[in-house]
Amino acid sequence: NAELLAVECDVLIPAAMEGQLHGDNADDVKARYIVEGANGPTTPDADDILNDRGILVVPDILANAGGVIVSYFEWVQDMQAYFWNKEEVLGKLQTILSRAYEQVQANAELHNIDMRTAAQVTAIKRVGEAIQTRGFYP
Repeated sequence: NAELLAVECDVLIPAAMEGQLHGDNADDVKARYIVEGANGPTTPDADDILNDRGILVVPDILANAGGVIVSYFEWVQDMQAYFWNKEEVLGKLQTILSRAYEQVQANAELHNIDMRTAAQVTAIKRVGEAIQTRGFYP
């Protein structure tokens, strides 16, 4: 595992365990981008090191959201008794994930913050807007 994390590559996708990237091995990472496939693969101290080194980290709450989104699609289809084909599901998923990435990236640039913080800011803002629009209780 230690050797794999230090492989020279463009994109590293830690997708197995929480805490794979930590303060003791973050300096060994040679990837330009990290896309978190696992939940919590990067510890806060590793996050700081990677950000200081200019390595873009696409956080888990953004990068691995596809499964949750498609589960929601399944629920919607069941509720409507109207089912989508594979291309429709993938198209809708692509639209949602692309828009989410663009919003997070825009917040990161606007506020000069890392992608993880930007993802959290974006999520909190969206929840706040939903509460204002719909009220606290549905």
